[in-house]
Parts: sequence; structure tokens; C-alpha cells
Amino acid sequence: MFLVCGEALFDLFVEPAHSELPRQVGFKAIAGGSPFNVAVGLSRLGVDSALLTGISTDFLGLQLRQVLEDEGVSTRYLVPLDAATTTLSLVAVDAQGVPHYSFYGHSGADRQLRPEQVPALDGEVRGIHVGSYSLVVQPTADTLYGVVEKASQELLITLDPNVRLNVEPDLDVWRERIGAFARHAHLVKVSEEDLELLYPGEDPAAMAERFLQHQCRLVFLTRGENGVTVFSRAHGSWSRPANAITMVDTVGAGDTFQAALITYLAEQGFDRPAALDGLDKSHLEQMLAFAQAAAALTCQRRGPDLPRRHELAASAGQPEPVV
Repeated sequence: MFLVCGEALFDLFVEPAHSELPRQVGFKAIAGGSPFNVAVGLSRLGVDSALLTGISTDFLGLQLRQVLEDEGVSTRYLVPLDAATTTLSLVAVDAQGVPHYSFYGHSGADRQLRPEQVPALDGEVRGIHVGSYSLVVQPTADTLYGVVEKASQELLITLDPNVRLNVEPDLDVWRERIGAFARHAHLVKVSEEDLELLYPGEDPAAMAERFLQHQCRLVFLTRGENGVTVFSRAHGSWSRPANAITMVDTVGAGDTFQAALITYLAEQGFDRPAALDGLDKSHLEQMLAFAQAAAALTCQRRGPDLPRRHELAASAGQPEPVV
């Protein structure tokens, strides 16, 4: 089982006003949040997953729990918080399919998780993923850091910064927190956009290389339409072009890519820290191709509609693997 840690919320997608009713703006609510999406993405790809987060007991929190159950994600690590609300994210997608977010939820349950509330991890947990604004909002940030710090010698740790400056505008806070988590991560997936936000004017590739200075073995630098560059401590770095697709939007594409990376490691038996050293370049090429194919499917659909395994196999014209 892979334990995903971080926010759970509702994305409210803005739908254009109708000319007949110019004052009426429509919204479509979809359960999400980057870690939430990764947990769902893992389950859809056939990997047992669970989500660790604070969750409200209001009607929206109950809906989030129900979605996880329906998607096959374990809810045993959800921490119900009676006095908290459910975070909302307003999402507008521009003409290029790029989403823009505004977050509402300073008292959101996903920000209120404390160390003493975290359930003990059982032996089924083989890895932990962390990312997005849960890295910087307190007390959740310190709580998740404690989980990662304690587990990183035995469990595979993956990290996706997924920077959201409209949650925490202070870049110094992001830099400090991401640096702290990265020292315990074995795999980092980061977008070129995030590195340009964090370190303006610096070479994103050089910054990606810095993640390899500690426990990290692999860094995947996603570059949108320019593809992906992989950095391996053992095998150097190289790039792979983006898949040729008809773009709808990029909502959930990074989360899909992350879930697919973890799926490959789990299926191939590389989901332990020491096992990463056994990955050769051909493994990394297969892993990268698999993750890009999964993300490409998400980009061809509206919203964070992460692919199921049979859809991914069908798109490649291949039979589903026996796991």
C-alpha cells in the first residue's frame, strides 16, 4: 500500500455565463487536491493506496470520504475533525488549457492535522507520497514532516512540491519546507514552472540536480509541451519529448504522472529505497514512457479525470499486465 499525505478538497470549476442569463455563473464541483488525486490515480492504476489527511465531518467532508471509498482508496488514515470545514478551490481554465486556482479554507480540516492525531502506520505501507500546499500550512506541514522523517530510512518517499503561492505567498517558506522534505525523499517529481517560481532566473535543470545531493535517487522534471527530463544519480540525465495529443486541459496531469511513476515502481518491485539502485536505464525509459502516456490521457479529458488501467492499456494497444 502507498500512503499519500496531504490536502483533500473540492475544486469548483467555473463555467461560462450564458448570454441569456449574464449574471448567472455556473460551477462544477469535483473532489480533488493534488494528494487526493494521486491517491485516486494509484487506485485506478491498480495500486493499493490510502490517504492521510484531516477531513471535516461536515457534509462536504462526508462527500470526500465517499468518493475515496467509491474509488477504492483506503480511508483508515483519514482523521475526522469536527470543528473544521472543507477547503474549496476555485478553478478557471484558460484558452491554453492551463488551470488557475484560488483557495478558500483557512480553517480547512486538511490544514489542521496534528502529530498526535496521526494513526500508527501498519506493515502494509510500503511508501509515502507528500506534496502541494500541505508542505507549508501549519500544523499539517510539521505533522507530515514528522511522518516522513521517521519513515524515510525504511519506506520509499516521493515528493511533488506543486507550489501554490495563493495559499502561501512567501517563497522563502516554500523553499525552506521543500528543502526539508527533499532531504528525506528518494524520488522527486517537479515541474519546470514550480522551479521557475521558487528560483527565478536560475537554471531549472541545475536546481533539479541539487535534489540528488541527499537521499534522492531520481528527479523527474516535467516541462509541459517540451516533455520530461529525468535525472538519475546512477545514470545521468536525458530528456524525452512530450506525447503528441490534442490538448483539452492540463488539470490533474502532474498528479497522474506522479501516480504512474509510483505504480511502475510498485509493479516492478522497486518500491523500497534500496531497490531504486537496481533500476537500470531501460527501466527508467519504461517508467518515463508509462507516466507520460498516463498523463497524456488525462490531458485529453476535461478536469482531473485520471485514467484507469484498462484505459491506459487500450490507448497503447496492449493487454493489461498481470500484477
